[in-house]
Amino acid sequence: MAAALSVGRRELGRTWPNPAVGALVVRQTPQGPLVLGRGSTAQSGRPHAEPQALAQAGDAARGATLYVTLEPCSHHGQTPPCVDAVRAAGISRVVAAMEDPDFRVAGRGFSILREAGIEVVIGPGAAEARLVHAGHIRRVTEGRPHIMLKMAVSADGKVGLDGRRPVAITGAVARGRVHMLRATHDAVLTGIGTVLADDPLLTCRLPGMDGHSPVRVVLDSALRLPATSALARSIGAAPLWVFAAEDAPAEREHMLVALGAEVMRVRRKADGGLALDEIVKLLALRGITRLMVEAGPRVAAAFLKAGLIDEADIFEAPLRLGASAIDALEGLPLGALDTYLSVQETEWHGEDRLRIMRRR
Repeated sequence: MAAALSVGRRELGRTWPNPAVGALVVRQTPQGPLVLGRGSTAQSGRPHAEPQALAQAGDAARGATLYVTLEPCSHHGQTPPCVDAVRAAGISRVVAAMEDPDFRVAGRGFSILREAGIEVVIGPGAAEARLVHAGHIRRVTEGRPHIMLKMAVSADGKVGLDGRRPVAITGAVARGRVHMLRATHDAVLTGIGTVLADDPLLTCRLPGMDGHSPVRVVLDSALRLPATSALARSIGAAPLWVFAAEDAPAEREHMLVALGAEVMRVRRKADGGLALDEIVKLLALRGITRLMVEAGPRVAAAFLKAGLIDEADIFEAPLRLGASAIDALEGLPLGALDTYLSVQETEWHGEDRLRIMRRR
């Protein structure tokens, strides 16, 4: 199951709207387990992992065991149900990490397999599978993506210099890890303030990972995004979606659309900010399952206040920026993350520490 999870995990960020499932067809031999076929959800979600693994195994799959990280689907979508492929292949045993919470499946796939005389084992690797499939779970149960907040903070909890001037906080090793985080998310979101101050690309620029960049999402209530910005000039590298208020200038929308961006309008709240609950629901409807928030203190605090942070990846650097520098969360102490998140993992990237926090 660990191998199946690894096979599926490498496709994170590329299979939306479907989950990144991994599957292995295995036969036990006197020399140990022999992998006959392996498969993972293909880019854009089709074909699914199970039929790919079964096709690779061919006739050798008869009487073998299928290890899969999520319950095989049992409904007719754009592809036939995976349970039909499992039955047709002659698999004798299915080991699945977890049940699919999608109401169209939700145990029905397991029931069909059992009725066909196939042994079903559920649960090995369940904890890891829930992390890998967190985006799928959140989307089908709550109607929004799984949301991860990424921040790089100084030793004194700051993210920028006085006057909202940007500053490099973490080192090259940590920045490489951030690029990998982008690659494993369907979309990365920032605010127009960060765009105007930093002019980011928000793509994955790791060697050999062309095509792994997420959709770039910008919260821009008044449509101030410049046509000359790095985001606007790189729409060919990765899609650009812009959320604006209903009263944003139409001519600005036309300019961005002409460049290739998509503009979506949402309600403006009483405080002037955009309605985050509407935005995350719209993202889910567009198929986004895993959203990375890589923004400034205002947007980060807004997501936290709205209760929309499921995970926080906090990169902590040893340097100190001083009392006059910009706090990581506008109007909130950095410790506000502890309200419903707790540290689950710690990594070191050069001199920088990464604390991975998740919902309790």
